[in-house]
Amino acid sequence: MSQRGRLFDSYFALAAITSFLLVGVAACQKNELPSAANDLEQLLQTKQCLKCDLSGAQLSNADLQGAKLNNANLSGADLSGANLSGALLDSVDLTGANLSNVNLSSAGLAKANLSSTNLTEADFSGAFLRAANLQDAQLSDTKFNDADLNTANLDGVDINSADFQGAMMPDGTIKE
Repeated sequence: MSQRGRLFDSYFALAAITSFLLVGVAACQKNELPSAANDLEQLLQTKQCLKCDLSGAQLSNADLQGAKLNNANLSGADLSGANLSGALLDSVDLTGANLSNVNLSSAGLAKANLSSTNLTEADFSGAFLRAANLQDAQLSDTKFNDADLNTANLDGVDINSADFQGAMMPDGTIKE
């Protein structure tokens, strides 16, 4: 084979290897963790987004009834007026979120972090909030009727401004 032929073969091999590497890099990029925008789109389309990053998301008035959001990060999100009845939000981070006028009736919020959250006029009737952290949350006109708050942290909240009728309180007693 001539020197020109060998040079052509070497060039062709180098081009093939470069193409293979570029395809591999593109495939790897597609397998990276989804961005917050992709997580939001997934949630709105499927009502499921486990371990998603939705921090700061704008979800006011969203219909997320029965959504599955366990272990998601919703810190600083705006969920005001949203319907999350029957949703699964175990171990979710809602620190500093706006949950005013939200419907969380019959929702699962075990070990959820709701510290410093605006819960004004929210409805947690029949919700499961065992071991949830509600420290310093705003509970003005919030409904916890028949909710399970056993072992929940209510430090720094004014429980007199909320309705806890029939709720299991952090100490295991039922509120009259």
